[in-house]
Amino acid sequence: MVDFNLKEIRKKRGLTRKELAIKSETNEQTIFALESGKNNPSEAKISTLIKLAKALKCKVRDFYPNERDI
Repeated sequence: MVDFNLKEIRKKRGLTRKELAIKSETNEQTIFALESGKNNPSEAKISTLIKLAKALKCKVRDFYPNERDI
């Protein structure tokens, strides 16, 4: 499983899943699935990851702390 920091970044920004879903125009269930590991982050749509990164004011690569080439 890929190490994925979405939950940690979201919490550092003080957002709930619902708030992030609204801000990123992403489904709250998608966020839950990514955070809980139900959806493999490596298979997530790049468009979804970009929306989440923009909403969290970070880069997509920040979600993958152990990956160098993203």
